[in-house]
Amino acid sequence: MTTSRHRIRRWGWLPAETPGNSRAHQIADRWRWPLLAALLCTIPAFYIELLENLPTPLAVAIYAGAAALMAVAGLHLARHSGEALNYWRNNLMDLILIVGLLLAATLPPSIDSHAALAARLLVAFLTLARIIWAIKSWVTRGGLPYLLLLSLAVLLFSGVGFWALEPRVKGLGEGLWLAFTTAATVGYGDLVPTTPAARIFAVFVVLLGYAVLSLVTAAIAARWVESTEREVERDILRDLHGQVRELRQEIQALRERLDA
Repeated sequence: MTTSRHRIRRWGWLPAETPGNSRAHQIADRWRWPLLAALLCTIPAFYIELLENLPTPLAVAIYAGAAALMAVAGLHLARHSGEALNYWRNNLMDLILIVGLLLAATLPPSIDSHAALAARLLVAFLTLARIIWAIKSWVTRGGLPYLLLLSLAVLLFSGVGFWALEPRVKGLGEGLWLAFTTAATVGYGDLVPTTPAARIFAVFVVLLGYAVLSLVTAAIAARWVESTEREVERDILRDLHGQVRELRQEIQALRERLDA
């Protein structure tokens, strides 16, 4: 347990709650969905910066809003964690992501600057890692339905993205097909990304596909393992109850002999 916590601290993401601090745990669960939604919104903001026909102020507002929401959530959690300085030290990656989102909001459009594009790519990868960290608690026996819904949402989002970014994709069906073949790394070759925006988007689709597929596989494995463990526990309890029953019968028989 100690080794795991040190490993999490080294990556800069440590749960806000501390032993006995149920209030911080409740606040962290309450902020999970708004933060996840805000981080997901930064993905289309990245591509808005790449497309000349879309308004850049919209991307700036999305980046700034996500940074503000993460900052408010961090301050709220730090105040209720008991030690604000230790909270930010243990969640250093959140602080870096906040700064990165603010930087992405202030940089020039990505289409005009390779440095701005590289910086926003780095922020996008950090955002993706943070999203995966936020949903890692779903890798449980009861989290499988959420992961399946997440898989469908990722597929739908990726299909819409390819439909919007790739000129050769003529409809949502073709976009979904390209998203599936990209996420599954099949690559039949009938449809391929041709524009820079679509190719960069394909990179994130592959990463999301790997991540979601790994989480779903882990959740299914956890369900099987827990089912097997429950069967073993039931067998042990059944044997234990049988042994206790036999002991009671023997004790009853000894009492009857003593009374006789």
